[in-house]
Amino acid sequence: MSLPAWAVLLLAYLLGSFPTAHLVGKANGVDLRTVGSGNLGATNVFRTLGWKWGLAVYVADFLKGVIPVIWLAPHTRSGVVGPDAWAMAAGITAIAGHVRPVFLLGKGGGKGVATASGVFAALAPIPAACAIGAFAVTVALTRYVSLGSIVGAGALALVLQVTAFNTPMAWVGTAVSLFVVFTHRDNIRRLLRGEERRIGASSAKEASAS
Repeated sequence: MSLPAWAVLLLAYLLGSFPTAHLVGKANGVDLRTVGSGNLGATNVFRTLGWKWGLAVYVADFLKGVIPVIWLAPHTRSGVVGPDAWAMAAGITAIAGHVRPVFLLGKGGGKGVATASGVFAALAPIPAACAIGAFAVTVALTRYVSLGSIVGAGALALVLQVTAFNTPMAWVGTAVSLFVVFTHRDNIRRLLRGEERRIGASSAKEASAS
């Protein structure tokens, strides 16, 4: 199978747009946009519907990043740039779809963490593993998922800059990391005010958008 570049990018965007959390919520009689953080990500599913559904959504959103890189991109029919460039482009497009899903009219997506994790697990496994490790340690120590996501994004950029300095992969990874931090800007404000909700917290005042 060989596809034109525009078709690969379109399919990557549509795959990224698949509203996993929204469909899981609807299947359980809940509109996740109106409960908890209102975010269509694995964290809100975890808090609202339990860890099994949260894990299922995370895995599905992770695969939305893996599949465009390892399956769609290699079939790109274009001699303008190399296959690595198309893999990065497909991954970025999938992340964009997850954050601004066309199936929800470009609104109410996730924050890109799970899908970005899948993209870089396929593109750069060691930096991605370091980022996931930094995320896990931060959450274990602080119980803030949002802080773990921010620290993990920073770790990805740092490791890529060390291991692949001044390459397109390093700069793309840094750009994606900065984008993930940007999507957590409201969380950063709450962290600074001491209002961000921790894992296991039940205070209504500590509304999280992780």
